[in-house]
Amino acid sequence: MSKTAIVTGASRGIGRAIALRLGKEGAQVALAARDSSALGTVVGEIEHAGGAAIAIPLDLRSADSATALVDAALGAFRRIDILVNNAGATKRGEFADLTEEDWTDGFALKFFGAVRLTRAAWPYLKGHSGSVVNIAGVGGRTPGAQFTIGGSVNAALLSFTKALADIGVRDGVQVNAINPGYVRTGRLAKRLAEIGAEQIVRDSNTTRLGEPEDIASLVAFVTGPEGRFLHGSLIDIDGGMTKTM
Repeated sequence: MSKTAIVTGASRGIGRAIALRLGKEGAQVALAARDSSALGTVVGEIEHAGGAAIAIPLDLRSADSATALVDAALGAFRRIDILVNNAGATKRGEFADLTEEDWTDGFALKFFGAVRLTRAAWPYLKGHSGSVVNIAGVGGRTPGAQFTIGGSVNAALLSFTKALADIGVRDGVQVNAINPGYVRTGRLAKRLAEIGAEQIVRDSNTTRLGEPEDIASLVAFVTGPEGRFLHGSLIDIDGGMTKTM
């Protein structure tokens, strides 16, 4: 029987690439994001390639969205095997300029959205020896002055991953996190336009910019049979950007 994967933030960028790759690997994919039109496009791409997918447009900042997403995935595919918590962008800027609302919004989607969804999906993941992958970011390990919100949110998500991995040992659910560095997505477009890819690579002392497909390939490996020994791992995929131990 085909596995079912839930991928959040799946309408573009890294989430879109993950959804496409898991669909290519044979998974039935439930895609979640706020942009219903963009989600529909990705569903069409998966179906055109011979896969099965559904779009579930919702806002994971809403307290009841996690249950609604899990119910929709179960209604369409009757099981949940893989959960990829990818949704969430945080505001960059000078610390003094960031408001209480900016901080609240930063945690609301990426952290609390992931926590709620994992809690809602856990019984079904447990029933199928499933896998959770949290897409965090290198700022959670090496914070920066312009990334106080994002670094804090990602660090919380990494801590959550480690704690959840202990529960996963007991319940038979694999839990890992992936930390992308600079990846060529729409979110990076403004900086690319301002200073260019080569300058970003030089400034960060990395091998190159990442592509969304790089992250998707790693997710496919981690959640596949060859990656099953990975558990509680915080995996940097950043071209050498993370210098800390």
